[in-house]
Amino acid sequence: MELIHVIMDIVVPPIILISLLIAIPLNLINNLVSFIQRSFSLEDLSGKVVLITGASSGIGEFLAYAYAKKGARLVLVARRENRLREVAEKAKKHGSPDVLVCAADVSKVEDCKRFVQDAINHFGCLDHLVNNAGVTSGYTFEDTTDITTPMNLMNVNFWGSVYPTHFAVPHLRKSKGKIVVIASLASWLYSPQMIFYGASKAAMMNFFETLRVELGSAVKITIVSPGFIESEMTQGKHLTNDGSMQVDPEKRDSLVGMFPVRGGFECAKTIVHGVRRGDRNITDPSWFRILYICKVFVSEVVEWFFSVLFVPQPGVTENSTLTKRILDFTGMKKYIYPASIDSSADVKKK
Repeated sequence: MELIHVIMDIVVPPIILISLLIAIPLNLINNLVSFIQRSFSLEDLSGKVVLITGASSGIGEFLAYAYAKKGARLVLVARRENRLREVAEKAKKHGSPDVLVCAADVSKVEDCKRFVQDAINHFGCLDHLVNNAGVTSGYTFEDTTDITTPMNLMNVNFWGSVYPTHFAVPHLRKSKGKIVVIASLASWLYSPQMIFYGASKAAMMNFFETLRVELGSAVKITIVSPGFIESEMTQGKHLTNDGSMQVDPEKRDSLVGMFPVRGGFECAKTIVHGVRRGDRNITDPSWFRILYICKVFVSEVVEWFFSVLFVPQPGVTENSTLTKRILDFTGMKKYIYPASIDSSADVKKK
């Protein structure tokens, strides 16, 4: 048996490398032609039924408005019913003909079953499922006091996307619909002090990439990797190492640092346009894609860069990262952060 692996170690790599030299140019041409074709045949969302989790704020809220502008009928899901109703009214003003509000917790499987069934009962079908609900963390691995605490984050970010998908797929098969997955750059890029958040998003990405293989063309899947986007998260809302939810702009500055924060509605428009075009993957802002190439070819340099900028050094407070000190010293925050995230007064700690 060992001889087989020795032979494959010698034979397989050069065969694959030669194959790649032929396949990569052909694949690039195919992708370019496909992109042009899809750009001229965007999906008409008028009357389509779109279910969005985590729709009470942030990307989910802005996605509701972006879909509404295209005439989609909406199912808005989140825990804060009063806030959802406010979003629903705004969505109607943006052009949605009908909006169903479902107060639910995506970490509870029975809630997920209920809101998917409510959508079917109300509209009779489901065309898009947008798995957006999520929470972030704001502490290092060694600062974890109870190693079971991150399970709450995993239940929302990972299982809170798997549960709705399980109940929605039979209906999406019937409508030849789509699943939109709001993952994160943290699913493939280093995220010091957000290590459990990144792990949950990496699990999410791997799950839906594999599900894409299993479902084939029956249900299309678009995986979105947003950068830092205008939301409650970029206002400083995060889970602490004791499992409580806090809003701390100082912590936000240490986690986001010198990275510009993208406007929520601009991000949502990019996502909806990409979904209508049938994109498999969307990165927004798009310039972050170059970091993936850097990670592949100079991973040690990228590791060093993120360690120096985002890991608190011994003897300083946890929020005193180098990137935050540069942000404070240069005064650049007012140029790269939207004014809407500078106030945390309206952010709920739940």
